Amino acid sequence: MARTMTIAAVSLLAAAVAPAAGQDWDGCGERASLRVAVLDESGTVALPGATVVLRWNEARRRPVREAADPQGRFFLCVPRDAHQATLWAELGNGSSEQAVVAFEPGDVHEVELRVLIGTVRAGRIIGRVYDGVTGDAVATAAVSVRGRGRQAQSNRRGRFVLSAVPEGQHELEVGHIGYAPLGHAVTVTRGLTTEVEIGLVPTPVEMEPLVATVTRSRRLEIKGFYERKLWGELVSGGTFFTAADIERRRPQRISHMIADMSGIRLGRDGRFYSTRLSAGFSGAGCRIKTFLDNVDVTRTPLHSLVLPVEVAGVEIYKGPASLPAEFGGSDTRCGAIVIWTK
Repeated sequence: MARTMTIAAVSLLAAAVAPAAGQDWDGCGERASLRVAVLDESGTVALPGATVVLRWNEARRRPVREAADPQGRFFLCVPRDAHQATLWAELGNGSSEQAVVAFEPGDVHEVELRVLIGTVRAGRIIGRVYDGVTGDAVATAAVSVRGRGRQAQSNRRGRFVLSAVPEGQHELEVGHIGYAPLGHAVTVTRGLTTEVEIGLVPTPVEMEPLVATVTRSRRLEIKGFYERKLWGELVSGGTFFTAADIERRRPQRISHMIADMSGIRLGRDGRFYSTRLSAGFSGAGCRIKTFLDNVDVTRTPLHSLVLPVEVAGVEIYKGPASLPAEFGGSDTRCGAIVIWTK
């Protein structure tokens, strides 16, 4: 049984979409399936290569971030234990509004995501709601932008997403039973994500709400850095530095900051080696593969390629078990270091 859903720029496909080459639209068996079509704002032009982002409500499951196929489509067999997810599409500075989909075994969900580009000057607000006293996540908090009808609800980890918010100054409203309501001014920049940490105060407690706001790097968001950071920190699957972290440390070389991590050694050749893993019989040490903007630069000393002020983000994976699929391979058995420039 196919479910129906219509929200602003996200609507149900009127008819089934033909499968892409090599895909079996009915191959999920008793599992739920998700079929996504990414189109322009008018709904008439497919957008191949647009990024489909899917964030599960289950905290243990890694977010999905995949490119649509040449027909602008994306297909997924939903894991058996997944019950709900939030998804949207991105292309350049454009983004669709978000869709929240609930899954049941055997259901087929056909979703159309219309990316708002050009005529709409919009950004996104993404954040976390927590108890300002205990630090625990606050689920089911209502989050909205004053003057706009749509409302988001925080999940079990307290996280929420508000997509396609017009650029400019807005009033963010957050409420939950048992907590003092919060109104906070937030500035949305076109094509960028503003990240907000909201500490709600239980009504009997006399203290001010806690709000921290930062604007994400659009480049890092497109490259999936924040999704990997969210997952990696959740399961201890990696170490991540942002430009703000680097600015606080003020390292003379970015390689010095990376080599300060336990389990990593900076060799005399300017390359990184694992002190935890063995390279076998080579005797040269276990060299960690290094990427700069997705280009393999393992054989070149990092300090000769990039300065600390040019770095937007760093990802450090100390072994193959924690490596995301996009950085995996037989030559990354010693781990990987991924550098993104501004």
